[in-house]
Amino acid sequence: MGPLGEGQSLPYTWRAMTTPLHFPETPRPAPRRPTPLVSQDAADRQTVRIDLAERSYAIAIGSGLLSDPEAFSSLPPGHCALVVSNTTVAPLYLERLEQLLAGRYAQRCSVVLPDGEAYKTWQSLQLIFDALLRNHCDRSTVLFALGGGVVGDMTGFAAASYMRGVPFVQVPTTLLAQVDSSVGGKTGINHPLGKNMIGAFHQPLLVVCDLDTLDTLPERELSAGLAEIIKYGPIYDMEFMAWLEDQVDALRARDRAALAHAVRRSCEIKAAVVGADEREAGLRAILNFGHTFGHAVESGLGYGVWLHGEGVGVGMLMAAELSRRLGLVDVGFCARLQALVQRAGLPLRAPVLDANDNAGRYLELMRVDKKAQGGEIRFVLIDGPGQAVLRSAPDALVREVVDACCAPA
Repeated sequence: MGPLGEGQSLPYTWRAMTTPLHFPETPRPAPRRPTPLVSQDAADRQTVRIDLAERSYAIAIGSGLLSDPEAFSSLPPGHCALVVSNTTVAPLYLERLEQLLAGRYAQRCSVVLPDGEAYKTWQSLQLIFDALLRNHCDRSTVLFALGGGVVGDMTGFAAASYMRGVPFVQVPTTLLAQVDSSVGGKTGINHPLGKNMIGAFHQPLLVVCDLDTLDTLPERELSAGLAEIIKYGPIYDMEFMAWLEDQVDALRARDRAALAHAVRRSCEIKAAVVGADEREAGLRAILNFGHTFGHAVESGLGYGVWLHGEGVGVGMLMAAELSRRLGLVDVGFCARLQALVQRAGLPLRAPVLDANDNAGRYLELMRVDKKAQGGEIRFVLIDGPGQAVLRSAPDALVREVVDACCAPA
């Protein structure tokens, strides 16, 4: 989604959700201040490895990578490169990437898709297949996903499907894609009845995160990316959460050193989890903290009304509140998470999806979730700060959480 035009405002359904939940005042000790995990100069390229045996690959993080042929030097030779982008990103970076690829691929072509979650559909996917076939692309063709999570997911799915599998490279240009969706091989499209329900696991050959692309990211998109960064603290690394509490203002100001650290640590955590559970048989599900409620928000409002990260942000607060009501965390943890989400510029109240039976509508949507089993919703909950658990909860309790966390109609 591009930046808002002059005089435009955010949709009411987003702006109205900034009233926080009220928690009793509880003293909280000062968080630990960990030594930053990134010691290199922010301009230096850093590499995180994701270990998946023969499908292992590197995640390159740094500035100026779209102008650095060395960042792509590990790719195998091929005849054709197809770059997939969208109407917002292509005018900014497509020509630069095509010039960089000129020395490696004799044939270079591109397809530019409409921008936004609403276009993560079969119809858009067909445009990629049309370009592949029209340009006589063979099995050695490499697809390049130049854009955010929507472009990356659809390009990966096209690569998994075309000729039963061709290689692809992720070149994420949004913060959310750099810290989450470009890593791990989940690809797919949305269905009107459920988000990301049609797709495949297909690992990229390489992920190239050029931090310079974040300079053109609208503020709302930057905040959406911060949601996916914040989730790594409660589920895995509370020292990282403490660092985020210190550095969230710097991140929103696009401080390059802070961004480099946040992207790298997020990728390190995701690489560790995916390396242990590539196909989400167990552990990998923890990466969906906030997503069960968040996906319900996205599909219930209509894809694109809220950004994915906005749904995840409020979804984390709802999942934390459910965790509290189940006795897994205390009120202080919920207040701490809410404060960080608020400072990240994200909504704090979920939207009302049905004026007659709002909680019932949330339950209906959450039953169409990849983690559900036998119609039973399973939530990623916080089982003590820094630890996550996948478990169900009584519908009556979930209704209480929805009622407590949603904005009034």
